[in-house]
Amino acid sequence: MKKIILFTTITILVIGIFNVKSYAQNQKKDKTIQLFNGENLEGWYTFLKDRGRDNDPLNVFMVEDGVIRISGEEWGCITTNEEYENYKLVTEFKWGKIVFDPRLDKARDSGILLHSQGEDGSSGGIWINSIECQIIEGGTGDFIVVGDGSDKFQITSTVASEKQGNSFVFDPNGNIETINKGRINWLNRDPKWNDILGFRGENDVENPLGEWNILECIVDKGEITIFLNGILINKATDVKPEKGRIQIQSESAEIFFRKVELTPLSIK
Repeated sequence: MKKIILFTTITILVIGIFNVKSYAQNQKKDKTIQLFNGENLEGWYTFLKDRGRDNDPLNVFMVEDGVIRISGEEWGCITTNEEYENYKLVTEFKWGKIVFDPRLDKARDSGILLHSQGEDGSSGGIWINSIECQIIEGGTGDFIVVGDGSDKFQITSTVASEKQGNSFVFDPNGNIETINKGRINWLNRDPKWNDILGFRGENDVENPLGEWNILECIVDKGEITIFLNGILINKATDVKPEKGRIQIQSESAEIFFRKVELTPLSIK
């Protein structure tokens, strides 16, 4: 009898420990991670074309008054030290007024690169190969495959029957297309979009210059869904790869980020 009681007690303790551990793991998975702590770029490193890693003498990337300022003066990015998969990424950004060559008279441009895998500068000597959520005046929310031309970096989406130039346009009820280069424009991108400074389309969701925007990227296994200011604007499936580091670009335009937070999604 004593042996039975002892065995039962040990079993209960083991189950209890397992449940506590499992609960702790789930809590950890569900906990929102502040990728930007409001004070510095801890957790990120800088990379600039022709300068390399952690060499930013012009302070292209800096924190001022609790906000990340990316000047755009040189092309490059900040990149997370860690890889991430299955998450909701919420960023709040706004454009500044300053622009630089070679885009002095072009639409303000930046972007968030997801699932970044490989070497720094593997794309054009600037970016890591990745899947980009574009941030550009009139085109925020476009997908761009910043890949190597192989099926290691590709996305599938439903698209409209008519292209905009050489680019597909997202249409929830459209035809299925898979790309390993190029782009899939957001749902209501103006067909008359022009690469000019200050461009605004008739159906733009992005707020005017100087106002904050909320950009959400929901990464759920092989899917990426993009919301801008609460509105669904693009979606990709069968995304490859499914995980990686995160990059935020500097591309000749001043841009500010006051929130960069990531909430892991529970894996069912």
